[in-house]
Amino acid sequence: MFVRKAPGRSGSTKVQLAERRDGRDVVLEHVGTARTDAELALLMAQARRRLHEGQEALDLDGVGLEDEGVPQRPGPITSKRSVLLWQVLSEAYTRLGFDAIDDEAFAQLVLARIIEPTSKADSVRVLKEIGVASASLRTMFRSLQRAQERDYRAQIATACFNHAMTHGDVSLVLYDVTTLYLEAEKEDELRKVGYSKERRVDPEVVVGLLVDRHGFPLEIGCFEGNKAETLTIIPIVKQFAQRHGIADMVVVADAGMLSSSNLSDLDEAGLRFIVGSRVTKAPKDLESHFRWHGTAFTDGQVIDTITPRDQRGTAVKSSDPKRRAEPVWDPGVHAKSWRAVWAYSRKRAVRDNATLTLQENKARAVVAGEKAARTPRFVKTRNGANELDETSLARARDLVGLKGYVTNIEADLMPAGEVIASYHDLWHVEQSFRMSKTDLAARPMFHHTREAIEAHLTIVFAALAIARHIQNATGLSIKKIVQTLRPIQQITVRIAGHEHLAADPITPVAEAILDALEISAQ
Repeated sequence: MFVRKAPGRSGSTKVQLAERRDGRDVVLEHVGTARTDAELALLMAQARRRLHEGQEALDLDGVGLEDEGVPQRPGPITSKRSVLLWQVLSEAYTRLGFDAIDDEAFAQLVLARIIEPTSKADSVRVLKEIGVASASLRTMFRSLQRAQERDYRAQIATACFNHAMTHGDVSLVLYDVTTLYLEAEKEDELRKVGYSKERRVDPEVVVGLLVDRHGFPLEIGCFEGNKAETLTIIPIVKQFAQRHGIADMVVVADAGMLSSSNLSDLDEAGLRFIVGSRVTKAPKDLESHFRWHGTAFTDGQVIDTITPRDQRGTAVKSSDPKRRAEPVWDPGVHAKSWRAVWAYSRKRAVRDNATLTLQENKARAVVAGEKAARTPRFVKTRNGANELDETSLARARDLVGLKGYVTNIEADLMPAGEVIASYHDLWHVEQSFRMSKTDLAARPMFHHTREAIEAHLTIVFAALAIARHIQNATGLSIKKIVQTLRPIQQITVRIAGHEHLAADPITPVAEAILDALEISAQ
């Protein structure tokens, strides 16, 4: 004989005593029908007692059940805990090696941010709601101080590097920057008003993030809010290379990092790079192609050529337009040039043309006096009057569909197609930034000192690593994982003076998450 749960009407659950006969379940007794978790716990406890002889009548300390199984005075629920969610996050924290930081309060701040991003003070509430006994608020704030004093970020970066080495490779890393604004009225030596990606005028900081080709974070850095993006890549990359003793890797970054000094510094450090090129460089880089083939391109066409190291392109001549064949970049021969790869996409051309049409219409409206003269693209002023810049517009139309890439990797080491594919992996770092800003709510920040801001970014860095690890393993967003696991609770009910455990059933999605992470439910 065994206890059997069967679905009832309107989401209720029937609790029965049954016996297996001839391959099917035969119900011997209907114990009751539960409509809540508490009722289910009561009925399951009563059914288990009735499995033993002499306990058909159960004293529930005054708790009675009506014939249909609805308790008149249910036993009290003494605790609720999202055991499964906490187990998944805690095991990820341990698997990444973050438990080497012997600081329970810091770990709780990191995991609480994944569950529900909020202030440090409100993290106590988040932990309480999922049934985790949290450290005191004072201890949590002290952990922020310890994070700086003991350099937790270096320990986390080392653990992240070791994880990336065992689950992939770090021969190619991706770099990008973003801005995080702060709830502050005045600037200081760190919090500065600069170019905001959210178009805000609040004081902000610039954050640089280095990730592997799958978006797993490897290094994070914080800079003054008015610091140029191009000045952030070298410190982050050099810090990463020196921390782990790396002498050979490829750094991928977007066109915002394209400066002569940056590329020269990376090359002198023995590092290889792939960065996006600005489309305005195409006419000079592809001068030979335009002479021999005009503006005609085929979908998917790739042109491997060279580009001047001097980004102004004034002192160095690129490919020779008198020669039909493009030069093959050789660092020994083309000491004043980099390798440039240009690719044409018909789909990109359609998108670019649509954008140019919108810009042209806006320019015409300004010239006609229909819109305020904010000097948009393709509007020039002559003799005090606005007019359409037909030449610039025509030149832009000739370049639609083109995308350029600059690198110091020779063609025999990395074909053009691989250069392009490596650059396209940049969406992983952009996705990590979106996760940090939305799912982990890295912004806005309410801290007032550099130490507190750096500690906050250390927590976000660790939380991002855990989130990316879980997402990469399961294929689900961290938001979906939290929404799936948080409602699955373990409940303690007091019946007849004894504590009884009841747990929500594990859903198929939750089972898939556990299987993907190779975790057995506790």
